[in-house]
Amino acid sequence: MKAAFEKTYGCAPEAAASAPGRVNLIGDHTDYADGFCLPMPLARRTHVAMARSARFRATSLDNGETRDFDPKAPPRRDWTDYVAGPIAELLKRGIEVPPVEVLIRSDVPQGAGVSSSAALEIAVIRASLALTGAVLDDIEIARAGQAAENLYCGLQCGILDQMASSVGREGHALLLDCRTNEARLAAVPESFRFAVIHCGVERRLVDGAYNARRAAVEEAARRLGLRALRDAAPAMLSSLPEGELRARVRHVVGENARVLAAFDALEAADADAFGALMTESHRSLAEDYEVSTEALDRLVETALGEGARGARLTGAGFGGCVVALIAPDEAEDWWRRVGARHPKAWAVSL
Repeated sequence: MKAAFEKTYGCAPEAAASAPGRVNLIGDHTDYADGFCLPMPLARRTHVAMARSARFRATSLDNGETRDFDPKAPPRRDWTDYVAGPIAELLKRGIEVPPVEVLIRSDVPQGAGVSSSAALEIAVIRASLALTGAVLDDIEIARAGQAAENLYCGLQCGILDQMASSVGREGHALLLDCRTNEARLAAVPESFRFAVIHCGVERRLVDGAYNARRAAVEEAARRLGLRALRDAAPAMLSSLPEGELRARVRHVVGENARVLAAFDALEAADADAFGALMTESHRSLAEDYEVSTEALDRLVETALGEGARGARLTGAGFGGCVVALIAPDEAEDWWRRVGARHPKAWAVSL
C-alpha cells in the first residue's frame, strides 16, 4: 500500500489500517430487532492508506477510479459515500479529520453479502484515527460505521456487520447481543469448516427491499407494544393477522432462538446440531422472510446433497453467498462436486 500510495499521490501515506469482511454463520435480520447474531470475520480484508492534502480525494485500486468527495456535503450515491460517510461521522464526534487523500485496496468481494461496505467503513475510521491521534474504542468505531451506513449511505442496517469487522477475531465466532452490544467470542472447533460460496448473482440492498423488511419488523413491534421484536415470544404470533407481518415476526423470533442454540452447539463442538440450525434458518429466511432467491435455494440444496451438515444464505439475501458447514478434510472434494453443478458459483472462502 505504501508503494501504491506513493505512485498514486506522489507522497508517502501518513496512516494506514485494514478491516475484515465477515460471514454471518446464523442470525440474519435480527440485528435491527435488538436480537442476536453469530458472525465471524473472514481472512479477506480491505486496506486503506491516507495522508493530509489540500482536498478530500479517494482512489480505489479495485475499480481504477479517483474522485473528489466532501464529507460535509450530501451523499453522492456512489462508492465515495463509504469513505465520506465515516469521516462525516468522526467530524460529528468532534474528531477533526483534515482534508485527506485516500487509497483503497480490497479483496473482500462486493455484492456478496460478506460486508465489503462495513470493512471499508471500519478501515477508513481506523486510518482516520491513526492520522489524527484520536481514540475510539472498538464498539464506538462500530457505531460510527453503522451511522455512516444508515445516515450517509442510505441502508437502515443494524450493527451486525460493523461489530463483526471492528470487534471480531479471525478463527472465532462472535455472539453479538445487538441491544447491549455485548459480545462473546468462541473459537471455531477444529472439527468445523465453513465454506462461503457465491451463488453467482450479485446482491443489491439499497433498493428498498431491505429497508422494507426493517419497516415491517418495526411496525410489528409497535402493534405488539414492544420496544423491539427481541422481546417477542412465540405465543404473541397469534395476535397478529395471518400474512406477511406474522411471517416476518415468526422468522425473527425463531432466528433469535436459533442463534443462542447455535452458540451452545459451537461451544460443545456439536456439528450436527449446528448444521441443523443453519438449514432451519435458511428455510425461515426463504419462506417467512422471503429474502432468498432461486439461485441461493438451489445452491443450498446442492450443498446439503453433497454432504454439508448445514447450509444457509448468509447476509441479507437477495443474492450473494451461501455458508455451509462441512468436514475439514472434505472441503476441496465437496467444492469440486458443488462447483461442477453450479458453473456460475465461486468460492469466497474454503
